[in-house]
Amino acid sequence: MKRCALITGAAGGIGRATTELFAAEGWDTIAVDRRAAEPFPAGVTSRRADVAVPEDVEALFTWLQERIDRLDALVNNAAIQICKPMVEMPVEEWDAVMNSNLRSAYLTARRGHRLLQAASGAIVNVSSVHAVATSRDIAAYAASKGGLVALTRAMALELAADSIRVNAVLPGAVDTPMLHAGLARDHVAGGTVQERMSDLGKRTVMGRVGRPEEIAQAILFLADGQRSSFVTGQTLIVDGGATARLSTE
Repeated sequence: MKRCALITGAAGGIGRATTELFAAEGWDTIAVDRRAAEPFPAGVTSRRADVAVPEDVEALFTWLQERIDRLDALVNNAAIQICKPMVEMPVEEWDAVMNSNLRSAYLTARRGHRLLQAASGAIVNVSSVHAVATSRDIAAYAASKGGLVALTRAMALELAADSIRVNAVLPGAVDTPMLHAGLARDHVAGGTVQERMSDLGKRTVMGRVGRPEEIAQAILFLADGQRSSFVTGQTLIVDGGATARLSTE
């Protein structure tokens, strides 16, 4: 029996790379995003939904249950980033970040619980190194990703009795549209976005930013019950060593 994975935020950089990797590994893969996506490879079923909206999540899983009776992996990757000083951020934007990045994981895990239980499946929440160390003007994003790490631990404890493992991946700087947008912030000094990204890469231990495909491999590891069968409640930082270095070095 082929394994089945549902991946949210599938139209973005990490989401697309993850969707394509799962499909290449032979998984039946459901790619979910609130935006229209470019065509995915064979083995991928695409579905429009905003997983921050309870009604959309309910409709998504109702549709899904008509097609499958088990879900081997749920990858909560949907996220937005609004770069703005906290004191200048309207409540509506704060809530939009929290809903997209944190509430969505709660909604999908709650609604997908029975399908995951039937497969002794896994949940992989895509957090960020901003849960550990952060930057200026990104408070809502950092708070949402920190909350996602805490939620991962709580889910792992609650769902272990149902043979569901829950872990988180914390990417560092990865060459995605979200990183490009973040580097375009007004306070980031000097040069073009590409030059800023090159400079950012040089300041990591490995001397470069990551590729979406590298994060996808980490997600697959934690989703695969054969590769990570004794791992739950954990965070896997994939950042080229960025958080290993003291800021004073």
